[in-house]
Amino acid sequence: MLEKYAELLVKQGVNLQPGQELVIDSSIECFELVRAVAKVAYEVGAKDVIVNYTDEKISRLRYENCDIEHFATIPQYIIELKNQYALKHAAVLSITSSDPEAMKGIDPLKIQTYRKALKTACSTFYDHLDLGIDRWCIAGAPSVAWANKVFPDMSDKEAVNALWQAIYKVTRCNQDNPIEAWNEHRLSFEKRVQILNEKKIKSLHYTNQLGTDLTIGMNKGYLFAGGGSYTTDGIYSFPNIPTEEIFTSPNKNQVDGIVYSSMPLNFNGNIIDEFSITFKEGRIVDYSAKEGYDVLKSIIETDEGSHYLGEVALVPYASPIRELGILFYNTLFDENASCHLAIGRGFSECIENGLEMNKEQLFEKGINDSLTHVDFMIGTKDLSIVATLENGEEFIIFKDGNFAF
Repeated sequence: MLEKYAELLVKQGVNLQPGQELVIDSSIECFELVRAVAKVAYEVGAKDVIVNYTDEKISRLRYENCDIEHFATIPQYIIELKNQYALKHAAVLSITSSDPEAMKGIDPLKIQTYRKALKTACSTFYDHLDLGIDRWCIAGAPSVAWANKVFPDMSDKEAVNALWQAIYKVTRCNQDNPIEAWNEHRLSFEKRVQILNEKKIKSLHYTNQLGTDLTIGMNKGYLFAGGGSYTTDGIYSFPNIPTEEIFTSPNKNQVDGIVYSSMPLNFNGNIIDEFSITFKEGRIVDYSAKEGYDVLKSIIETDEGSHYLGEVALVPYASPIRELGILFYNTLFDENASCHLAIGRGFSECIENGLEMNKEQLFEKGINDSLTHVDFMIGTKDLSIVATLENGEEFIIFKDGNFAF
């Protein structure tokens, strides 16, 4: 099934076009998938395939031994390399396989300093991805450490195999024709997306027994999207494989109340768990966490925009990923088993004519901007989401954790 998976990532994930370059970011442990992807990419006409391998153990050694000042400056060759990818309109595939606790005990400020410096220095590269100019996809592949976290009672070999089988199932690669299965999956979102976009929603009210009581305002001309999305050249792709979400970007200044996490969040090799975030007039004004408080703090304090929401996503509690009964400790998978929100950057595709706007124009329309975008899961089996429409009527979106329409 590895070959089917590779084909899916190339043809649906980034929808690679003839003559286009493909950049693959991956751990060295995932070399077999990388080779399979490269083979398919060249078969569909890739101009070139560029592979950037990383090693978590070396990354940890770097964070352990280098001063924080080291992470504030990005070498010029990295800046030029990444920005050249954007100028050539390369597609970018990121393969996630990280150990959920790879950076446990590392000063989160070091990690955040590096991320912030990288996003700033390589702004051309990241803007092309964030503004829908170039296509990208995030997908998963097992590492031994990740598999052991998910399946702690198995041997290394058994755990890796079990995680592969789970990935193949949720990405539909265990079916005869995954490409066609994803075409059908795309169609499954469209009816609800159409209803939500026609409703003229003014706000969403979230409540559950964890204590969540949060009201989120919507932008004028908001757009929900589901599954995949279009880039500015009119080509459709799937930025996340798997995906089960319908999402939009809220008005960054119209979020009030408190929200509680429903699942652990793995961020840069650190676990954040049992946390809450309080908003007033859009901005985060308070937060707490039973585990990973300092990591949560580093996320929220990345910049001014990281104090605001950039995304609301609707995922039924009865999603195929949830029904597996597996906690993946990986946001790509866990966010598709739960309704979630995201701190930080919003999406240009989530407002009318947004793909034609620059960041400043999007910001004026209420779409948040930030160097970061971090999803966290809030869905529960009793989650209620009630929309208030512009005409004052109420419309129930979620009841008992699932879609009510």
